[in-house]
Amino acid sequence: MTDARAQVVIRGRVQGVFFRAEAGERARSLGLAGWVRNNPDGTVEAVFQGNRDRVDSMLAWCRRGPPAAHVEDVDVEWTEPREERGFVSR
Repeated sequence: MTDARAQVVIRGRVQGVFFRAEAGERARSLGLAGWVRNNPDGTVEAVFQGNRDRVDSMLAWCRRGPPAAHVEDVDVEWTEPREERGFVSR
């Protein structure tokens, strides 16, 4: 059952440091649906959907990122869950 959907924008040194790849692996391991992508402005954007505790866990990871990242800010917008299956990198 899907309880939560968070749309996130992560700012800082988050491209070229495997942020997108590791976020995808972690989201899949948590059983979350959604997507992650690099934006032209240097941010990473993602949607995480699933069990609220698992989404919260993913958001906590986003605030740290992989070892080479330097996260400055994470904007989170909670939205209504949608029909979404699997997790993909765009």
